[in-house]
Amino acid sequence: MDAIDRKILAYVQKGGRDSYAEIGAAVGLSISAVNERLKKLHTCGAIQFWSAAVDPRAVGRPILAYTQVLTAGARSDDVDAFLNAVRRNDAVLECHHVTGRWSYLLKIRTESLESLEALLSGIAAAPGVTQTHTELALSSLKETSVVPLAADGT
Repeated sequence: MDAIDRKILAYVQKGGRDSYAEIGAAVGLSISAVNERLKKLHTCGAIQFWSAAVDPRAVGRPILAYTQVLTAGARSDDVDAFLNAVRRNDAVLECHHVTGRWSYLLKIRTESLESLEALLSGIAAAPGVTQTHTELALSSLKETSVVPLAADGT
């Protein structure tokens, strides 16, 4: 990946609906060169997929919670069942295996406190889960999916 690829990635993260001509003008390439580079960036996995940034409040998901989950030294089947349940639940936006006291950190978006409570009850009751801790976001100063790119590509 060279400097132009990084410029393209930085640009499309913020302007993914722009035309190849607009991207090309921003990075100094022709339409066909932008097309080829985007294909290569997709093939190598640098671009995983295309999506739209959706305002959670506009679609009825105003509740933002972060839940820490502790799993016991339980059988791996139990942890796998928990992780599969997390993968299937659309309200769980992110799941990270983390260091420290907790095993996993979940980012959750729900339509109400009642639906959050039901989801958390299910998580707490999952085999292998020994404890959870949840914090609600009162407001969000910054929320982005834009990945900063190192100048040298590392």
